[in-house]
Amino acid sequence: MAKVKKQPRPKALPPKGFRDYFGEDVAERKEMLDRIAAVYHRYGFEALESSAVETVEALGKFLPDVDRPNEGVFAWQEDEKDWLALRYDLTAPLARVYAQYRNDLPTPYRRFAMGPVWRNEKPGPGRFRQFYQCDADTVGSASMAADAEICAMLADTLETVGIPRGDYIIRVNNRKVLNGVLEVMGLEEGPARDDVLRTIDKFDKVGEAGVRELLGKGRLDASGAYIDGVGLSVDQAEPVIAFLTSKAADTAGTLANLRAAVGDSVTGKEGIAELEQIADLLAAQGYGPDRIEIDPSVVRGLGYYTGPVYEAELTFEITDEKGRKQQFGSVAGGGRYDDLVKRFTGQAVPATGISIGVDRLLAALRAKGRTAGKSLGPVVVTVMDRDRMADYQAMVAELRNAGIRAEVYLGNPKNFGNQLKYADKRNSPVAVIEGGDEKERGVVQIKDLVLGAKIAENATLEEWKSLPSQYEVPRGDLLAKVREIIALHEGG
Repeated sequence: MAKVKKQPRPKALPPKGFRDYFGEDVAERKEMLDRIAAVYHRYGFEALESSAVETVEALGKFLPDVDRPNEGVFAWQEDEKDWLALRYDLTAPLARVYAQYRNDLPTPYRRFAMGPVWRNEKPGPGRFRQFYQCDADTVGSASMAADAEICAMLADTLETVGIPRGDYIIRVNNRKVLNGVLEVMGLEEGPARDDVLRTIDKFDKVGEAGVRELLGKGRLDASGAYIDGVGLSVDQAEPVIAFLTSKAADTAGTLANLRAAVGDSVTGKEGIAELEQIADLLAAQGYGPDRIEIDPSVVRGLGYYTGPVYEAELTFEITDEKGRKQQFGSVAGGGRYDDLVKRFTGQAVPATGISIGVDRLLAALRAKGRTAGKSLGPVVVTVMDRDRMADYQAMVAELRNAGIRAEVYLGNPKNFGNQLKYADKRNSPVAVIEGGDEKERGVVQIKDLVLGAKIAENATLEEWKSLPSQYEVPRGDLLAKVREIIALHEGG
């Protein structure tokens, strides 16, 4: 008789590019999202929760490769009909929602959304296939006041979550200015124009010299491989370089340089006028170039956006895994995308918005020591007598009814030391102890675990004796004593 082949045990690992988040991580993220939501709400934006699954048709051209629907997203075909996909971002679902409910929604429609998105891309250090985004968008307004408001709100958001002025800068550019430059170069829609756009998008990685080479014959990359260039002459490439390097010491100087770069282009002049209007509106609200500045070197996403583009960059230094100092970099980006809803309705609908990378922003706060730190766990009521579980549950109910997080130890109570080790793992501030002797005398022992840990770590024997961390109180004073100890350590 053939031997039955044993099924191999599954590996206890998440799929590649995914990770698990435990209590402290989840609590930190929730606290930050609550602060962001409060700012968005203060600005008049309403929450929206859309489906995590969209049709590939709805996601449309914003997929990396529309000929292969599962490339770049997690997608599957349902009953040989529609292709479905986990949402790639929060903007494409907004366009679908607005197109579907536009007759019922106010115009403009101001919404914010927070949640996970999924990308079927190669994972790497700090790069996961599931991550959180936090968006705010205004749909249905062509006014530059909407763009200025998004930038001001982003500045307020960064400061609210713990990034002070001086540690961030929001940089603003405009796709129409770039279009004006391309017009001056005589580049119409087509492969050559696309090649130039792709090259411009590499400016933040290769710098001015690298872009010059890539616009010309080509360059050697860091690995030594040769990358073919676009093939423009030095004179042909000059308008692009002038555009990318036109930032001056002040806003007026930057705008003057941009006017020179776009020449007589009507589109380019329109873009510069929009930038000037945004700067004026921000200045009127007290947002100067120390927080929000016009900067033509912001080129990421210019192929996607149709007008103003914004990027929030954190300017403080961090140390990487190799001990090298570097700026933290971008944590948010956005801009005006007036063509997105048109795919559904056939009519252009102006829209502008911002997306914050939640995990990036959390990492920045941790790097600056500005997260809440390890939060206190629940009070643990220990079990000294299995037959008196009702007494212990009554204690827990009293604490919970007073709004205090608490639990009874539900493991094997035989070894009391293991109960205290459990409380330590839970980061519990207090352990409650009531044995038979305490029950008879009508008292409980309240152990301050936070103080006890500090004493054990630093104190001499004499100090340890003079700084008791365990208190005996009447049973009726249980709640008051626990409250007193928690208040002492709250936020510590």
